[in-house]
This record gives sequence, structure tokens and C-alpha cells, in this order.
Amino acid sequence: MKEKLLHFFKQETVLCAAFVLAAVSMLFVPPDKEYLGYIDFRTLAILFCLMGVMAGLQKSGVFQYVAQALLCRVSKAWQLVLILVLLCFFSSMLVTNDVALITFVPFTLIVLNMIGPEAIRQLVIPVVVLQTIAANLGSMLTPIGNPQNLYLYGKSGLSLGAFLRLMLPYTLAALLLICAWSLVSSRAYHGPVQVAFAEGTALTGNRAGLAVYAVLFVLALLTVARVVPCGVTLTVTAAALLVVDRSIFRRIDYSLLLTFVGFFLFIGNLGRLPAFSQMLQRLVSGHEILAGAVVSQVISNVPAALLLSGFTEDLPALIIGVNLGGLGTLNASMASLISYKLIAREEGRLKGAYFRYFTVANVCFLVILLVPAMFV
Repeated sequence: MKEKLLHFFKQETVLCAAFVLAAVSMLFVPPDKEYLGYIDFRTLAILFCLMGVMAGLQKSGVFQYVAQALLCRVSKAWQLVLILVLLCFFSSMLVTNDVALITFVPFTLIVLNMIGPEAIRQLVIPVVVLQTIAANLGSMLTPIGNPQNLYLYGKSGLSLGAFLRLMLPYTLAALLLICAWSLVSSRAYHGPVQVAFAEGTALTGNRAGLAVYAVLFVLALLTVARVVPCGVTLTVTAAALLVVDRSIFRRIDYSLLLTFVGFFLFIGNLGRLPAFSQMLQRLVSGHEILAGAVVSQVISNVPAALLLSGFTEDLPALIIGVNLGGLGTLNASMASLISYKLIAREEGRLKGAYFRYFTVANVCFLVILLVPAMFV
């Protein structure tokens, strides 16, 4: 029993921390009818729907199909690196940074192994690190790119256009940096680049199922844009998944949803404790970008967004801070841990080198993007 608990804590550290904090805060603010008001059910509903749709599309092989189509004519190292990295950058805007990495990092390992051991030796670390950075930075453009954006977008009341305008300059700057670093990294490999797939990737889902997922995705986007009520989207999505593929419900990240609930409870209770509330407001107010970035380094940017959002009115600045804060340490973004775990599992001998390269590259990107943001 003890071993199972330790394993669960290691696997779900953030979830456990959220509920420990919530439980401690309950000692100071006993549960009452106001607790329900803490929870942002709209964010949870949209997040559930998006995770279900993305799981369905991922299972159908759509993303691998697109990637293979793009790589079939590649002949140079710089083309290979740019395609693999930019797939993560642009796809993360719509399918979230987590899904982009879960999909394309294993695909990248397959492609590089097909090219040969020299490609693995020279390219796997820079490419996967850049894919991770690209997924974290590409996802910051849209409200659905990552969980913290979805939550802060709803809480801030920004229009979709205002959100896009807010994050577009940082996204464009990130794109230029990613392309430049990718081109430099590709020069390390001088061997042949021939990606010849034995057979084309087949879409495992039927056309009717894919059409359903496409409709559900559009419905989720309309809900994010506040055109369709979240209750309607949640009901339609749940019913559709029951009909199309019930196994999708097992692929949804319920621990993330529960993590949100735990932090909602903790933040709600802190807000009812004047001493703590005032102290945090003084620390965060006027320093939202720096606070978001710094706190993200320790607890990752999703919990940082949930924690700090209750103690500032300048949510646009916090959006910038926690998105850029996904760079830096391995803990700064939970999506970054996905790539690390995949490398550790498939190329275990490279773990140390990967971690060093990851840290240097992330710190460089963070400093280049964060310092100007603090003075704009």
C-alpha cells in the first residue's frame, strides 16, 4: 500500500500538492456554500471537451498522417529539422502543447532512427529540445493552446481578437528565434537525409468519426469564443464520444481537471484570508510578468497561473508571464516533462546530455523573450 501511494505521489505530484494546499486552507476557512463559487466550471467543461476531441484525433492518426506527408520529399537536414520543430510550433496552437509533444516526439525518434545512428547522435537532442520549446511557445498564441491560457482567457474577459493581439508579438519573436536555432542546429549533421516510409500512415478512424471530431472541435472553439454555451458543448461532446468511441474517456487527463479543482479551492480560501490576500497582492501587483515567470520555474506555469490570478487585476500581464515562464527549468511546463520522459525511455543514455542542452536552450530563450517583455 505504501509503495502504491509513493508511486501515485511521484506520478501526480502537482495534483497531490494542490489538494494538500486546499486541505490546509480548509483549516482556516471551513467548507461552506461559497466553495462552489470558487470553481470555474466553464473552464473545466471546455478543457474536458478539448481533451476528448484531441484524444480522438490523435488516436485516428491524423497528426502522423500530416507529418508523413510533409516529410516524404525532404532531402536536406535543415528541411528535416524545421519541419519536425515547426510541426510542434503550429499544431500546439490548436491541439495543445501536450498533445503536440506526445504525438510528434515519438514520430521524430522513429524518423531519425530510419535515417541512421549518426542522425540520432547529432540531431535527436537539439530537435527534441527545440520541439519542446516550440510547443510551449507556439501554444501561447491561442486560448486553447494550453490549460493556463484557457483559464486566464475566461477569467480576464478578453475578446479572442484582444488575446491574439496580446500574444502575437511574442509568438512571432519566438518563431524567429526557433527558426534561427533550428538552422544552426541542423548544420551539425552532414550525412544523407532520406525519409522513405515503407508504407503510408493509414487513418485508423473512419470518415464519419473524423467528421464528428471536426464538428466537436469547431463547437469547442465557438464555446471558447463565447458563442455557444459550455453546457451545450459538454453535453453534445459527451454524447458524441459515447457513440463514436467510448474508449476516448479513458484517454482524458482527469488528474489535470482535479488539479484545477484543488487550486480553485486553495485560491478561493486564500482570498477570504485578508492577511494572506493583501500580502500576495502586494507581491504580485505591478510585477505580474516577472512573478508569473519566476513562480512557473518552481511549480510550473499552469499552477502558477491559477495561484497568481486571484491576486492581480492585470491578467494580460500575467498571461504573458506564465506563458514565457514555461521556458527555463524542466518543471516550468508540465509539457516539457513529456519530452524528457520519452527521451529517457527510448534513448536513456542521452538523459544527462538532453537535460544540459534543454536547460541552456531554455534559459537563453527565456532571457531573450522575458527581458524585453518586462520593459514594454
